[in-house]
Amino acid sequence: MIVKQLYADNRLRNFHYLIACQETSEAMVIDPLDVERCLSAAKKHGFKITKILNTHEHWDHIDGNTEMKEKTGAKIYAHGGAGDKIPNVDFGLSAGETVSVGSSITFKVLDTPGHTDSHICLLSNGHNPALFCGDTMFNAGVGHCKLGGDPDKLYDTFARQLSLLPENTLIYPGHDYMINNLGFTLDREPDNEVAKSFLHKLESQDPHAAYVSSMSDERQINSFLRLNNSSIIEKLRAEFPTLSNSPSEKEVFIALRELRNHW
Repeated sequence: MIVKQLYADNRLRNFHYLIACQETSEAMVIDPLDVERCLSAAKKHGFKITKILNTHEHWDHIDGNTEMKEKTGAKIYAHGGAGDKIPNVDFGLSAGETVSVGSSITFKVLDTPGHTDSHICLLSNGHNPALFCGDTMFNAGVGHCKLGGDPDKLYDTFARQLSLLPENTLIYPGHDYMINNLGFTLDREPDNEVAKSFLHKLESQDPHAAYVSSMSDERQINSFLRLNNSSIIEKLRAEFPTLSNSPSEKEVFIALRELRNHW
């Protein structure tokens, strides 16, 4: 599997992805807002784009669909419940279905509500798993729930699916928010030496060659995967005096998500 992470150079810091089959050079493009950037990269590497995959319906993930489809003839794939929100979807997807690219790549579709109700992530099959997670999960963070989302559903997505992924799963999110997210981690957990090391190493990184984290990394630097951490829980009590004496993971997750909305 060939993965090209393309940084959009826009104020929202979008990432697009070209995923290509080594055997056929067929490619899928994920959330292609910056169409020319995606087409230029495909031409440079000799890829033929045959599929467009939208992780969810927000404008900065779908606004390139029409132009991309006109210029490539690619079919649009999205959550089966997003048909009234994303124009001209050719294939609506459900949890457990597969999406193939060329002759050598298959992905499992995960139904991952929370950021929006109609959000999917793609998990690559094979010995080297990779998660293309849109705005559900970010490097060192999670998506917001302000525009049609639900923090309870987002917690369930993490508890029942994403937190169970293998350590070596690579994380490919929809935006480059890692530095800011590491700042939030350290605000919540000032003694997290691993997060400090990542921030020192990456704060000057070129987003066109961004670090790709793994689930092993995330379990050390992502507050939303560290819900039993005593430092996190004790600091939350200052902002949420009604926090339970022994809060559940869900209670900690929801409090962190609320705090992150205003941080």
